[in-house]
Amino acid sequence: MRKNWQTTCLVILSTTLAACASQTSVLEQPVKPEQPPVELPSVETPEKPVEKPKVEPEVTPDQKPLPPVVEPDRKTTDGKLILGEKEWVYIPGLEESFRARIDTGATTSSISAVDIKPFERDGKDWVKFKMEHDGVSSKEISLPVERWVKIKQSSAEGSQRRAVVHAWIQIGDLKEKTEFTLADRTHLSFPVLLGRSFFRDVAVVDVSRKYVQKKHD
Repeated sequence: MRKNWQTTCLVILSTTLAACASQTSVLEQPVKPEQPPVELPSVETPEKPVEKPKVEPEVTPDQKPLPPVVEPDRKTTDGKLILGEKEWVYIPGLEESFRARIDTGATTSSISAVDIKPFERDGKDWVKFKMEHDGVSSKEISLPVERWVKIKQSSAEGSQRRAVVHAWIQIGDLKEKTEFTLADRTHLSFPVLLGRSFFRDVAVVDVSRKYVQKKHD
């Protein structure tokens, strides 16, 4: 009995010593320091730009581009003016524009004149007058008389003696000096009448058109 107890004690003691030795060997092993985690640099992949589809602006009917304005022909191929049945005539001496009738049946041009006063200057005939129409009277102008003519009217007995003068006029881009007889045209529709003596060499007439040439401002 005693022998068995001793044997048991020896076994327990051996087991304890072995466990202690094993634990000591584990503790004696060097402990490696813990390495901090290494962060790798992040590489960003560039994003491709997203192309937005082109959107054409909506055009309303009022915003649609207008076709180019084509001005009507104002000259013939050989450079002559094209005149309509009615045109604007600018008279530089009076600094005003007046409506004119283009009359292919009349030989001489005529201008509406009132307060006509003949006088002499340096031994020659001159005349003073104002141009009047539709109640509007121009400033007084003086011009030398080129000649005197007698005009017989069917509506009146006898004849009238009228002065013929030269005056500058402008139609479109043409500035020309032409003859005018001075007559009271206040009862007529147009203060200026242009006859063949003006346009036979510088213009052609298209009676189907009106105010072909631009008005001089």
